[in-house]
Amino acid sequence: MEVTCLLLLALIPFHCRGQGVYAPAQAQIVHAGQACVVKEDNISERVYTIREGDTLMLQCLVTGHPRPQVRWTKTAGSASDKFQETSVFNETLRIERIARTQGGRYYCKAENGVGVPAIKSIRVDVQYLDEPMLTVHQTVSDVRGNFYQEKTVFLRCTVNSNPPARFIWKRGSDTLSHSQDNGVDIYEPLYTQGETKVLKLKNLRPQDYASYTCQVSVRNVCGIPDKAITFRLTNTTAPPALKLSVNETLVVNPGENVTVQCLLTGGDPLPQLQWSHGPGPLPLGALAQGGTLSIPSVQARDSGYYNCTATNNVGNPAKKTVNLLVRSMKNATFQITPDVIKESENIQLGQDLKLSCHVDAVPQEKVTYQWFKNGKPARMSKRLLVTRNDPELPAVTSSLELIDLHFSDYGTYLCMASFPGAPVPDLSVEVNISSETVPPTISVPKGRAVVTVREGSPAELQCEVRGKPRPPVLWSRVDKEAALMPSGLPLEETPDGKLRLERVSRDMSGTYRCQTARYNGFNVRPREAQVQLNVQFPPEVEPSSQDVRQALGRPVLLRCSLLRGSPQRIASAVWRFKGQLLPPPPVVPAAAEAPDHAELRLDAVTRDSSGSYECSVSNDVGSAVCLFQVSAKAYSPEFYFDTPNPTRSHKLSKNYSYVLQWTQREPDAVDPVLNYRLSVRQLNQHNAVVKAIPVRRVEKGQLLEYILTDLRVPHSYEVRLTPYTTFGAGDMASRIIHYTEPINSPNLSDNTCHFEDEKICGYTQDLTDNFDWTRQNALTQNPKRSPNTGPPTDISGTPEGYYMFIETSRPRELGDRARLVSPLYNASAKFYCVSFFYHMYGKHIGSLNLLVRSRNKGALDTHAWSLSGNKGNVWQQAHVPISPSGPFQIIFEGVRGSGYLGDIAIDDVTLKKGECPRKQMDPNKVVVMPGSGAPCQSSPQLWGPMAIFLLALQR
Repeated sequence: MEVTCLLLLALIPFHCRGQGVYAPAQAQIVHAGQACVVKEDNISERVYTIREGDTLMLQCLVTGHPRPQVRWTKTAGSASDKFQETSVFNETLRIERIARTQGGRYYCKAENGVGVPAIKSIRVDVQYLDEPMLTVHQTVSDVRGNFYQEKTVFLRCTVNSNPPARFIWKRGSDTLSHSQDNGVDIYEPLYTQGETKVLKLKNLRPQDYASYTCQVSVRNVCGIPDKAITFRLTNTTAPPALKLSVNETLVVNPGENVTVQCLLTGGDPLPQLQWSHGPGPLPLGALAQGGTLSIPSVQARDSGYYNCTATNNVGNPAKKTVNLLVRSMKNATFQITPDVIKESENIQLGQDLKLSCHVDAVPQEKVTYQWFKNGKPARMSKRLLVTRNDPELPAVTSSLELIDLHFSDYGTYLCMASFPGAPVPDLSVEVNISSETVPPTISVPKGRAVVTVREGSPAELQCEVRGKPRPPVLWSRVDKEAALMPSGLPLEETPDGKLRLERVSRDMSGTYRCQTARYNGFNVRPREAQVQLNVQFPPEVEPSSQDVRQALGRPVLLRCSLLRGSPQRIASAVWRFKGQLLPPPPVVPAAAEAPDHAELRLDAVTRDSSGSYECSVSNDVGSAVCLFQVSAKAYSPEFYFDTPNPTRSHKLSKNYSYVLQWTQREPDAVDPVLNYRLSVRQLNQHNAVVKAIPVRRVEKGQLLEYILTDLRVPHSYEVRLTPYTTFGAGDMASRIIHYTEPINSPNLSDNTCHFEDEKICGYTQDLTDNFDWTRQNALTQNPKRSPNTGPPTDISGTPEGYYMFIETSRPRELGDRARLVSPLYNASAKFYCVSFFYHMYGKHIGSLNLLVRSRNKGALDTHAWSLSGNKGNVWQQAHVPISPSGPFQIIFEGVRGSGYLGDIAIDDVTLKKGECPRKQMDPNKVVVMPGSGAPCQSSPQLWGPMAIFLLALQR
């Protein structure tokens, strides 16, 4: 039956209106999901309030032609919110389990290339209430250890919340306030983090020793429940106190097992102990159990500060810190400093000379240095001085100064660093002083000043250092925009002067500086040189892909341009058509010197010359390809989404029509469009109706229209539209059309709501009633629903047809009300008629009321119609005259009766201008629902020809 109906789909004649409908984008933000409230704040901006952990859903409704593209961005809120760094290209923005840091202003930007983009925003306010924290304090002058009588105590309650929390203090179960107890004071302190309320107990009394509760509330906003915390104050309440089992600075040898105990010496309630390490977490293998910290086989990397903290929410936390130092030494270096006073850079007899030695050690100040000359301990004299902590050198550095250098001072000097009595290996460094000891020079080997490699290959930059001794070479970038080395460091040390780079990339190109270090050599002005690194990479071209449209017989010029590459030139360009090699095009003399593009000219576009063209450009390092799709086929149509009320429903037939509108994209780019091929297919069906629609000359911006009829309510359809020119078929456009019931102000034409669409014609659930109306049909109703009440189908008798009903089963109670409110109508006539079908079947049926809400001056609800009691398993129709004095809404109110067999349903609500029919339908002539065994209704107006045929069979 579904296929038969689809094949009978009627396509009415084509209409065309010549008007430019291209329009800039407009946008509006609407909300959905689990929102608490949307409000206007005091500066008239939209604020969307949502509970933390709920789902945020914002939708950007757009108009404009062509259909605008939507982009969501966010500002404000936490800097850690990653959504600020990205964009969401979708009309609907959805954030699951929203966090407080994701609050802020969200922007919807819609643009379609016409005019300026439309930008709308909404501020999202995330509501939350954390667990409160309660601490107890004494005034500083009152602290004597315990909390005893005639002292002042402060109970401080702090909580993080949005909106600001309300505080309630209780002693036991009694609420405290200033007016009821002179011994207490409640106030909000200044300069506190979060929201804080302080309960001050003045001159502590015996009755003040009790349990105190701080209750915080955000007044149930977004359904957030109140939270509370309790503290029991006694005469033994005291802050925590600690002591350590070791000194605050603990020096140990590597490999030892370290145990530190943190001992409680006071505190009530019993404090909690916690160990922490800075910087970073506790070492791997460390065990913190209570107040005992154990670190097995400690290593140098385990050095640092270890903190023991005791808390019991009384007073301030107690904290003790151990500075753990694991003995270690590394990085032994030396320096040769010629006579500074004479500004010499060479070693000369008769001048002063200083040798310096340094190691990085823990603890640094415990290192001892010893100097040797030619294997024997150096002897102090008037000309040989050993100093420590030279202010011109790093801390804890040993220097050996030779005054008035003699030839006999030449020799090999060795500096040895050690930890006396510790099992840490000594470190030593050796330096030779002779006439051959000269400061360094640095240069770039011949032919190595410029290094050229291909991207992805290894590269080696080299600088040669001469001198004795030869210091390390430090490499750095000269380019200001790329100050860091490929390793991510500002400087990189190489012992042999060679900088080795693996898999170089184009951003490594540039100038590199090599310079001598001032350690492990002469402490003089660094010598430096430079090396240029050129990284060659394949070309990048534009366009990477281009759709070229042109009318038949017209010429086309294809150009493939070089954007970047190294070398920045085109060495060769090869053209192909549908994979076949084309002859080289003629070379333009001006472009042959430094070619940066390749061109191919087609004298005329034909069916034979239409297809894929490929230009492969090479710069001797690699190649890149420009792709061109050349054709004379028309561009796709652009569906028009802003058609006012495109859906037109037909009373009782369960069919609808749809106004399909579109424009033709760039109609003058190719030959004129001769006709369109229209294909309509019901979703989940295979068969489609296809029809050719002839057109006259189509202009840019001209709105084309076609009306699809006999579409079945509430099904959706896929529509495909393809333009045809003398070349043939163009690009196809497709869209899905959905049934949406029209929402109009009443007019003389039919305005019936069948409730077939989820939007239910703009009706809304009243927020002040006890429960809601439910939309369902025979396919979606609960199979376990109560029998002997409610309709099996809607008024049409089809299982797909929807209706609205009230479910009166538990937890509903006698007198509960459900209200369904219509959109607001502007009164343009004196009289209106409300017609609707109702179904009231069940022995516990309550009442169905129709109310009119006038909006002249405030909201005033008046009863227009009412019916109570069981009316049988039938659909019956009512016509209710109303005469509103201004803008109005109609309200269907269902009232629950004495039991669960009281479901009430409504369907096919019609609102018309004018008076109701004088001849009311006889309620005794009714439509009996299938399976009831009662006679059928004799009126053919409800069922149409099929009902007449069924009646004829019965007769």
